[in-house]
Amino acid sequence: MTPHKGACLSFQPRIRKGAFFDASWRYGCRAFSVYNRTYISSTFSTPLEEYWKVTEDVAIWPVMGERQVEISGPDAADFVQFLTPRDMSRCMVGQCKYALITSAEGGILCDPIVLRLADDRFWLSTSDCDLELWAKGVAVHSPMRVAIRDAGVSVIQVQGPKSPRLMANLFGDRILDLKYYWLASMEFHGHALTVSRTGWSGEFGYEIYLGNHDQGDALFDALMQAGSECNVAPGAVSQARRIESGIMSWGVDMTPSENPYEVGLDRLVDLDGTPEFIGRAALLRLEGQPLEKRLVGMSIEGAALDPNEDPWPLTRNGETSGRLTSLAYSPRLETNIALGLVAAEHAALGTELVAGTWEGSRKARVCELPFLPKRQQGDARAS
Repeated sequence: MTPHKGACLSFQPRIRKGAFFDASWRYGCRAFSVYNRTYISSTFSTPLEEYWKVTEDVAIWPVMGERQVEISGPDAADFVQFLTPRDMSRCMVGQCKYALITSAEGGILCDPIVLRLADDRFWLSTSDCDLELWAKGVAVHSPMRVAIRDAGVSVIQVQGPKSPRLMANLFGDRILDLKYYWLASMEFHGHALTVSRTGWSGEFGYEIYLGNHDQGDALFDALMQAGSECNVAPGAVSQARRIESGIMSWGVDMTPSENPYEVGLDRLVDLDGTPEFIGRAALLRLEGQPLEKRLVGMSIEGAALDPNEDPWPLTRNGETSGRLTSLAYSPRLETNIALGLVAAEHAALGTELVAGTWEGSRKARVCELPFLPKRQQGDARAS
C-alpha cells in the first residue's frame, strides 16, 4: 500500500469549471480534484505552507465545487423542514444553520449549511453528494409548491485570523458587523453578491457566493489586492486544520451508513415539536439505544504520514475495531492526527488501537476532540 503521487487529472467538458477556475490557474494552481462534478483546487503551493497561511494570516480558497441547491416557492420553508431533523422554525431571513439531511433509515445523506435568503428562498450549501437530485426526487410526489435548481453560483472562502481586515478593505467596515452564521448582501462592481460568516477551516472566515460568472477573475484579483497588507495567498482547504478542529467530511467521516448519534451530531436532531421529516421514525427509534460505533479522534505515533486515500483498518487485540477515515500531520501538535469510526466499546479516551498505514502498523490512541480549539467566533472588529 503506497500513495499514488504524481497522479494527473484530465480536463473534460463534462466537468464544470467554476467562476474562479481561470484565476486559480493564473495564480499557479496545477492540482485539481472533482467535487460535485466541478473542478476544485487541491493545492497551490504545499499543504504545509497553506496550513500556516490559514492559521497565521489569511488564505483564499476557491471552493467552486461547493454547490448551492436553491429551494424556493410558497412552501419552501416547509419543504426544507421536511428534509432535515433540525428545527428550522427559528432560522430567520439572513441566518445560516448547519443541518443534516437524513434518509428514511436515519442515515446521513448530506450535511449542508442552510442559508435563508428570503421567507420563500433557501440555499443548501452542499457537500460532495447528489442533494439536488434527492430534493427533486422528494418533491416529485409532494404536494408542496417548490422549485428546486442549482443556484449557479461559485463560492470562494476567505479564511484565517486576518480575514476580517481583508474583507473590510474590499467591502468596507460594515462587513465587520456580520455575525457568525449570518449572511449579508454586498456589492462588487455594480452587482450584488452574498457573503456569509462561515467556513470549513476552524478559523475566523467568510464565504463569498458569486452569481455573475464573468466576474470571477476580477473578484479573485480584488481579494488578493485587498489582502496584500495581510500576507494573503491562494490555497486549498487545509485538511490538517479541519481535522484539528474536529470538522467532519461527509462521504469520508460520515456516510449514509452512519446516523447522527454515532458521529456526535445528535444536537442537530430535534424530535420534540418538530414537524414530520424524512427519517423521523428511524431516529426516534434509535434515540437512546446503545451505539454500535462512534466517531473519535486519534493520535497516530511515529513519523509524519501522507494522508490516507482510502479508509484504513483499525484493530484492538488483533480484532477489527473500525476504520480510520481522515488523517493528516499536525504541524502545531507535531504528530499525526486522525478521525475514525470505532466500535463503541473502544471509543473511551486513551483506548489504544492499531492502525494499518502506508508504513505498516502504527499505534493509535483515542483523543479528545477537537485536537485544537476552533477560532471561528468572536468580534470581527477585535481581530
